[in-house]
Amino acid sequence: MRRAVAAAAALLMAVVFAQPVSAANLLTNAGFESGSLSGWSCSGGSVVSSPVHSGSYALSASDLGKCTQTVTVRPSTTYTVSAWVRGNPVYLGVTGGPSTWAAPSAYQQLSLTFTSGASQTSAELYLHGWYGAGTYYADDVVFDGPGGGNPGTPATPGTPSATATASSITLSWPAVGGATGYRVYEGSSLRTTVSGTSATVGGLGACATHTYTVAAYNAAGESARSAPVSATTTGCQQADLPRHALIGYLHASFANGSGYVRMADVPAAWDVINLAFGEPTTVTSGDIRFALCPVAECPNVESEADFTAGIRAKQAQGKKVLLSIGGQNGQVQLTTTAARDKFVQSVAAIIDKYGLDGLDVDFEGHSLYLNAGDTDFRNPTTPVVVNLIAALKSLKARYGSDFVLTMAPETFFVQVGHQFYGGAGGGDNRTGSYLPVIHAMRDALTVLHVQDYNSGPVMGLDGQYHNMGGADFHIAMTDMVKAGFPVARTGHTFPGLREDQIAFGLPAAVSAGNGYTPPSAVHDALNCLARNQSCGGYTLRGGASPAIRGLMTWSINWDRYYGWEFQNSHEPFLNGLP
Repeated sequence: MRRAVAAAAALLMAVVFAQPVSAANLLTNAGFESGSLSGWSCSGGSVVSSPVHSGSYALSASDLGKCTQTVTVRPSTTYTVSAWVRGNPVYLGVTGGPSTWAAPSAYQQLSLTFTSGASQTSAELYLHGWYGAGTYYADDVVFDGPGGGNPGTPATPGTPSATATASSITLSWPAVGGATGYRVYEGSSLRTTVSGTSATVGGLGACATHTYTVAAYNAAGESARSAPVSATTTGCQQADLPRHALIGYLHASFANGSGYVRMADVPAAWDVINLAFGEPTTVTSGDIRFALCPVAECPNVESEADFTAGIRAKQAQGKKVLLSIGGQNGQVQLTTTAARDKFVQSVAAIIDKYGLDGLDVDFEGHSLYLNAGDTDFRNPTTPVVVNLIAALKSLKARYGSDFVLTMAPETFFVQVGHQFYGGAGGGDNRTGSYLPVIHAMRDALTVLHVQDYNSGPVMGLDGQYHNMGGADFHIAMTDMVKAGFPVARTGHTFPGLREDQIAFGLPAAVSAGNGYTPPSAVHDALNCLARNQSCGGYTLRGGASPAIRGLMTWSINWDRYYGWEFQNSHEPFLNGLP
């Protein structure tokens, strides 16, 4: 079972490298003798001078740290693959092919043979450790056999860069020696062919995200495709929100230790107020109900008329009031189309009753999951996911461009999908299950504020585990949402969101949830994310986000209970961001 979990987080190492037919080792910098990870694109891992198998350097990585490259191979050809390894358990293999592993205390050679398929022109070599097992070392890696494709086929282009207008996306990439021209692909579809190192794909709709790869070609054939790059055309409908917003949940339907706060008593500092919670009559009914907290639980609850008047007063101040569905206890599984339709009808009825500005999706627990074999977040097949997407699209169409849509998933359902994806098997089938919903709704999504609390350690794009409660957790988790990330072993990459769509969530106080972060650490995280300052040694893969939307908290009630520390600390700081 542990081997299966480790395989699910396979560390891909691939290099596409044009070689003559007589070439032996197809890898570049195979022994790391450059003294760097040159030739490898690594997220985590480093080059060390000890222990080495030969030469002066070797690779060091912590359990599931990863590096990426790309190798062209000849169809129906047998190759020998090997690596010298030591330390904690380390796996060597070819994706879709054989693998082997060992955990030697001294360097030991792992080896296997791999035969390419009848039409296969590229192969992925991987090394990875064992989940939670610690550091391993690798050196003198070999992929031995004839060079890929036909002799003289160009090398793979470097990762393209992209810029966008409302109707087009322009790509550019480094020149490849020996290339006659370049082909731009979107998925399996050829979009354009050019002789230079840039191309513009036109005729696109506004506020639409597209992902492209580039291949070089000449008379000998076509290279493997570059790493993907995603871009979103401009013209997105911008919610009528402040550039940097303070977002909070209001316990409107229940009481807890923090006490009830009337709508009229919510301070003006809060830009978005999420009413917690709308919940289903049964888990699979799709019939969502919302009612104010009963007097028996909340003696100071206002009347329906006063509650509605309070909403109108907030809206007159430019605030947004949303219905939040789910929460810890509100499990919602839209397993059927009937439940989907009932969800749309019942949610719309609540929105219309109170004149709300939109919807917040706070599905937790077992509301979302992925069936075995559902491995492509771009084309999900699991009913609870497919039906939720359809329902959200229907609500968005019903209310138009002013409809505010936010989501508050836990890290387990988003960032953990970088290591484990539920439909791929080998673990909990809920991991990463929000990704298809976020992706399908990305052009209609106003704000994604992942809950950076009640979370276990999560591996970031730096290949390191990050723990909640400090600035580095918020930096690493938010950077993943901005930069995008490979999704476990599915072969697909989740494209990052626009910076104005991104906030992060944290508890308002120590009693509100695990992962409370002191205000100074929150400010360090915001300075890093918005200004690329105070990053504590972390390198932003997604770059600075001066238009980051802001902060979310659970909850307004707990903030009042603790003397408004969250509001008073963070609202002025947000206003001072660029």
